[in-house]
Amino acid sequence: MQQSSPSTETPLIALIAGEDSGDQLGADLIDALRARFPGARFVGIGGPRMLARGFESWYDIRELSVMGFAEVVKHLPRLLRLRRELLAKLFAAKPTLTIGIDAPDFTLGVERKLKAAGLVTAHYVSPSVWAWREKRAEKIGHSAERVLCLFPMEPPIYAKHGVDARFVGHPLADRFPMVADRDGARDTLGLPHDAPVLAVLPGSRPSEIERVGAIFIEAARRIASVMPALRIVVPAANERVHARLTELLHDFPGTPPLLTNGQAHEAMLAADAVLLASGTATLEAMLAKRPMVVGYRVSPTSYRIARMLRMLKTDVYSLPNILARACGLGRDLLVPEFMQDDCTAENLAQATLELLGDSERRGAIVAAFEYLHQELRGGLEGRAADHAADAVADLVAAPGLPVTPTAH
Repeated sequence: MQQSSPSTETPLIALIAGEDSGDQLGADLIDALRARFPGARFVGIGGPRMLARGFESWYDIRELSVMGFAEVVKHLPRLLRLRRELLAKLFAAKPTLTIGIDAPDFTLGVERKLKAAGLVTAHYVSPSVWAWREKRAEKIGHSAERVLCLFPMEPPIYAKHGVDARFVGHPLADRFPMVADRDGARDTLGLPHDAPVLAVLPGSRPSEIERVGAIFIEAARRIASVMPALRIVVPAANERVHARLTELLHDFPGTPPLLTNGQAHEAMLAADAVLLASGTATLEAMLAKRPMVVGYRVSPTSYRIARMLRMLKTDVYSLPNILARACGLGRDLLVPEFMQDDCTAENLAQATLELLGDSERRGAIVAAFEYLHQELRGGLEGRAADHAADAVADLVAAPGLPVTPTAH
């Protein structure tokens, strides 16, 4: 392994985060690395949470927030220009270590160029090698000296391809208690303790709301027409999403849904069941121990390309179902999921009503989710960010750079 020498007597650590979730991971990692390397300086691309830790962001994190094949193609010239400029800055700065945080379509290309030039790289959050082409694991090894994995089934896949990968635990597993406080969450949101509650989360991005928002709200209307006592809570991730959801909820029959600014975790914890879009939110609902129904649609172009290239290597989509299979809970779906053309208001409403009407089934799902929560912690003590910092500490510590030990 080649290791670059720091340009000053303190380590320069470059972080490249591409979305809001990466900003949170980066902020926690900065805290953990600074505890080990008090004089470290952090540069690259990050968001407001990272900036609050003294991070020097060279570009706005929103420039990397692009999803899907069609969307990437549309923004490709800008992204390629940004990558060229970022690489020039990194080659000039010669950081002790560069860590790409998620956003693999962008960050892995940057890491590969740096690694080829003898600079040390790591990648935090493995791409979904278990869902997409597994041979991609070998290619990721050409980009990163080390891969930090959030799921326990990932390091063995990398090991088959000779790539150094470490399971560090999932940071979301640190943020949810093993036993959820439903009444406390309902008090926070002003919801009654004795009414059935459904949380509806059709996505956190405006593009997701445009694709599936109307479908989810229509499903909620159908559910409410069958269950008049049902209370519905709809958390909005940001102002743009809030504005669009306000339009979609206009003239909602019966008791109007509670539309909140943020508070997605509280909404999940307060609910008896969750109707949500596929993605990280399904993992959050699992950690909240809430039975769920999942739906999603990508752009038709992205879907056709993925099908044409036979890129998807799994017949399940939501993280709870994928984890359940990986952790030996069988092949039956824990979570009903309706993707692309199957994602209709009728299908979502029917599956949700069946779930709300079957308390025995919900109890079995909660027990399975408790088991999966333990698996995501992997028997590790302390925070995932501390384990991530430990996993790269030897990549940072050049001669003459002391590591400050931490207890966790």
